[in-house]
Amino acid sequence: MPRKTPASKKHAQMSAQGVIALGFAAIIAAVTLLLMLPASSNTYTWTDPLTALFTAASAVCVTGLVVVDTATHWSLFGRCVILVAIQIGGLGVMTVISLAALMMRRRIGLRQRTLLVESVATLHIGGIVRLVRRALYGTMLLELLGALLLAVRFVPLLGPGRGLFYAVFHAVSAFCNAGFDLMGAVSGPFSSLESFVSDPLVNLVAVSLVLLGGLGFFVWDDLIENKFRFRRLQLHTRVVLVITPVIVLVPACLFFCFEGGASMAGMDMKTRVLASLFSAVTPRTAGFDTVPTSELSPAGSLLTLLLMLTGGNPGSTAGGAKTTTMLVLLLLAASILRREEDIRLFGRRLPGDLMRRACSIVIVYVTLSMTATLAICAAQPELAFKDVLIEVFSAINTVGMSTGITRQLGVFARLIVILLMYAGRLGSLTFALLIARHPSPTPLRCPEERILIG
Repeated sequence: MPRKTPASKKHAQMSAQGVIALGFAAIIAAVTLLLMLPASSNTYTWTDPLTALFTAASAVCVTGLVVVDTATHWSLFGRCVILVAIQIGGLGVMTVISLAALMMRRRIGLRQRTLLVESVATLHIGGIVRLVRRALYGTMLLELLGALLLAVRFVPLLGPGRGLFYAVFHAVSAFCNAGFDLMGAVSGPFSSLESFVSDPLVNLVAVSLVLLGGLGFFVWDDLIENKFRFRRLQLHTRVVLVITPVIVLVPACLFFCFEGGASMAGMDMKTRVLASLFSAVTPRTAGFDTVPTSELSPAGSLLTLLLMLTGGNPGSTAGGAKTTTMLVLLLLAASILRREEDIRLFGRRLPGDLMRRACSIVIVYVTLSMTATLAICAAQPELAFKDVLIEVFSAINTVGMSTGITRQLGVFARLIVILLMYAGRLGSLTFALLIARHPSPTPLRCPEERILIG
């Protein structure tokens, strides 16, 4: 029996990535068809295919960019379709399929387990089914708690039936880092959560759901297995637990300083603190806002872009290049400056291929973003560069924040944004590998020679 070569192993890995990509594409197509139906719109008329496709891609890719207001354009049926699409997109297509198989008491084979490892970004194939179960139970529990807390605010405001639906919708949207909202019927179209900027309950519940959804299912599993004992946790979990408070509190302090004379002008101290915390958390792929993105100062806009690129943690409902990727790059730069061979973290040495992968991920994200920005600016020169840049970063990092130009985009620009959202949900490197040509195996290596850099 012939042995598997490295090339064949890579081809198998690409096949797993291809299955996941096709799964997301199939879900997007199905949701598009459902949203086109007259029953999905408030006016009971057909929705044009591009609007339906854009909304479907945004929901399944848990982004939140919209060309029509979710509350005023879509009917109850349409909102339910979007809600289910968000939940599937947040958990992942393979996770949902595996959960359905478990509910039907079907055996999960080795092939399905391999796909799950790729889908939820875990380190080991062992225990993957247990992790999936815990992901489902944890998701249901946290979304239920979030919905109950939000119902305290929404039920008195909107009535029992409508208030409960709004609570569930926003809890799922927040936990899945989707950014879809139904506040267009309450405080005006495309207003997100701006009318709740001074409400501690809505702010803190939304922030908590976003952070918990962005931790990653692997981290949840590790915490449960080791009973929250820090020293017994795996390296990835320890890194995530340390970096998460830093990446929340430091940007919150910066927003507090930057936006006092801009988007947060005239706010009292309590409201400004809440707005700063919210502004620090949601750009990392949640997509809600309590202060208009278009009113951010230049410094606040740049900080928002950096947070969009950073994103959440691997194997979570969040997008972006991921916090650990950015940390590896920072540690790599620090090790070069200190002239050290290895990158060490919590007494462990990180493998070299991890550094190469981190560099590739960020380069692909930035390259796709700059190429898309250039194309949209060339196609629609009337749009401001800063607005286009925020839109593009928001799409590829599956954030959903916008300065308001989404509905001004032409057909060409909307198609670009759809592709960016799809690439961002798959992961930029995965997307690039899917469209790249497979290298032919070669037994020889070229002679080595240096070039000048830096």
